[in-house]
Amino acid sequence: MNPYPYLVIDLKSFYASVECVERGLDPMTANLVVADPKRSAGTLCLAITPSMKRLGISNRCRLYEIPNHISYLVAEPRMKLYLDYSAKIYGIYLKYISKEDIHVYSIDEAFLDVSDYLSLYHMTSQELAQVIMKDILDTTGIRATCGIGTNLYLAKVALDITAKHADDFIGCLDEKSYCDTLWDHRPLTDFWRIGEGTAKTLKSVGIMTMRKLAHFDENILYDMFGIDAELLIDHAWGREPVTISDIKAYTPKSRSLSSGQVLMKDYSFENGKLIVKEMMDLLCLDMVQKNLVTNSVSLHVGYSHTCPVRPSKGTASLPMETNADSIMIPSVIELYEHIVDPRSPIRRINISCNHVIPEKYHQYSLFDSDKFLERNRRLQKAVLEIKSKYGKNAILKGMDLMDSATTIQRNHQIGGHKSGE
Repeated sequence: MNPYPYLVIDLKSFYASVECVERGLDPMTANLVVADPKRSAGTLCLAITPSMKRLGISNRCRLYEIPNHISYLVAEPRMKLYLDYSAKIYGIYLKYISKEDIHVYSIDEAFLDVSDYLSLYHMTSQELAQVIMKDILDTTGIRATCGIGTNLYLAKVALDITAKHADDFIGCLDEKSYCDTLWDHRPLTDFWRIGEGTAKTLKSVGIMTMRKLAHFDENILYDMFGIDAELLIDHAWGREPVTISDIKAYTPKSRSLSSGQVLMKDYSFENGKLIVKEMMDLLCLDMVQKNLVTNSVSLHVGYSHTCPVRPSKGTASLPMETNADSIMIPSVIELYEHIVDPRSPIRRINISCNHVIPEKYHQYSLFDSDKFLERNRRLQKAVLEIKSKYGKNAILKGMDLMDSATTIQRNHQIGGHKSGE
């Protein structure tokens, strides 16, 4: 069996690289940032080119944080273009690896199980990685980095920590080399699945390296993290039992649909309520389109950073499993009015439709108003047909035309950023 069966390929500074390629620039030498300057100088940069990073600029900096003496281009986000490039690169993976052996981790990153292909191509993992990376560069102009490992975790760590320092942009780890070279690496947040919160908790008991974590009292770790301690302990030793086939076979016990947005300015209680109505309306249409229904909706509202108030959150139980906006919007507005502080400016809103199930499994009760719900459903279907044929903004509700509304703007976005269309 191939000792290094896993590759994880990452597209370097993906959004910024695409913008450079589109302009005929070298992504490795051009100074370019992807950001929407119309939002404000405080807007976050979605990506910066490697040459900007070499100048000491943080990847997730704000525009005003870039020193004035640095000359650079600003490219507005074009999410549709980035998705097109990502799809083209996925097609390159399919030239070498079956889709069953590919796990797309994000728009610019994918895991590949190459264990059944190396003997076919008479290559090592490193050689196959080089072939795929060269194909990506020749086809799209985008440079890639690659982590290679004996398991998914080690491949990811090799990508995140060691590949960036390699001349060929390829890092390779097994359990022994991981312990030999990275057990004393700092900070812990460089390691996959260890965020700031986890690192802070570990630091509180004196753990600041993987070596210390590997040799720490497991009982204390389980007391601190519960079942998640098992993952931390395995990763401290470089172990990871999950495979791509396990990921492909996984079926979640429950499903949900969610929508969230960070508002561009502080919103009042009433204007925040308008945004909640808009978001719930779009989620209802999404469920109708996907033939899903739900019996509960959760709401999470965060306040302005100028206001030291904890976020408000709660869940509303619906009278039936439904996707009808006539039922769901009033329910979430009642929840909003009950949990949200009317005196505090609002900046973040998230809505989740919980435990969604296929509509075909839904059983109407004897008390459901069938005629009313059927009329509501026909209206929603008609709206979807018009939007599908003429565009998302072809038909709007009166609330979408109000000054504080965001639906029209968000309909031109993908993932909260400009689609570029």
